Amino acid sequence: MANRVYNFSAGPAMLPTPVMQKIQAEFLDYQGLGASIVEISHRLPIFRKILDSAESLFRELTNLPNNYRVLFMHGGAQMQFSVVPLNLMNRNKHKGSYLITGRWGILAEKEAQRYGNTEILMDGKEYEYRQIPEFDTSTLDQESSYAHLTTNNTLYGTRWHSFPDTGSVPLAADATSDILSREMDYSQFGIVYAGFQKNLGISGTAIVIIREDLLGHALPETPKLLNYALFDEHHSIPNTINVFGVYVMHLVLEWVKEHGGVPEMEKLAEKKSGMLYDVLDHSDFYKAVAHPEHRSTMNVTFHFPEEKLLQKFLTESDNEGMFGLMGHAQVGGARASIYNAMPLEGVEALASFMKEFERKNG
Repeated sequence: MANRVYNFSAGPAMLPTPVMQKIQAEFLDYQGLGASIVEISHRLPIFRKILDSAESLFRELTNLPNNYRVLFMHGGAQMQFSVVPLNLMNRNKHKGSYLITGRWGILAEKEAQRYGNTEILMDGKEYEYRQIPEFDTSTLDQESSYAHLTTNNTLYGTRWHSFPDTGSVPLAADATSDILSREMDYSQFGIVYAGFQKNLGISGTAIVIIREDLLGHALPETPKLLNYALFDEHHSIPNTINVFGVYVMHLVLEWVKEHGGVPEMEKLAEKKSGMLYDVLDHSDFYKAVAHPEHRSTMNVTFHFPEEKLLQKFLTESDNEGMFGLMGHAQVGGARASIYNAMPLEGVEALASFMKEFERKNG
């Protein structure tokens, strides 16, 4: 497709090209309505069909147990930093427990302080968040309202490869950057939430998967549109939902299913990230950020011998059609975000470019 680049941006991230093409084809006239999907009411049966199908597809792709509800909520993942404590702090000791492995965990814990007590059970700060420290689950108070973690860390390129057993304490997980990229047992969690903008679609909306027994515990001061029980009661439409966001997510879920579902996404993620880590591991030029035992398959992060080489790398890669490789400001260096929609050919092109850049500048 003319003028399309390999988009390595961390988010909003690239969408599958067939999804973009279908959006383009349907944009002015959705299924013969003579109106765009962005113009139709969220109350119309034609949209309810999209919403129901999106939920059904998600359940199918994740093998979601029947006792979990699926909600579509405003505000993306960061809104959930507030919504989780507002809905769960009322349980037991009015305390949220946090396992912090990077920026998003820090922000989530700070926000939760507004609504109750918090404790930090683990913090990878001593490792500069380049690895995930060992965590002794016996230190978790079983009367805590919930325990919270971030499944994949986009800034540093680390992830939890397995999740702690928190016993009777509901485990809440921000899975924004790796949802649908690997198989997960959702029965391990009380809540899993994710912004759409990396593996699910466009920004502005979050999916929330919540075990049904955790509904109905909201703090009295919880705003109406941040109450999980209300969203569940109204099938995610207590007010005007992001119609376009749900429509795009539905198309993305169809694309994932057509390409073999989550197992195939996971295989592809391992292959793509493996290519880039192989370059890093055989290089005396690049320095990987993440510890080898804690590496993400979604975000590959690395540094250069000199800052001026980073700028040269970014300029030349951009000229070669590889867009969005700058690392986060807090970490620096480069970052290749290779979510589900990134084709294998894009990663092959980047790996080849990295080798050639090292040859010329090493």
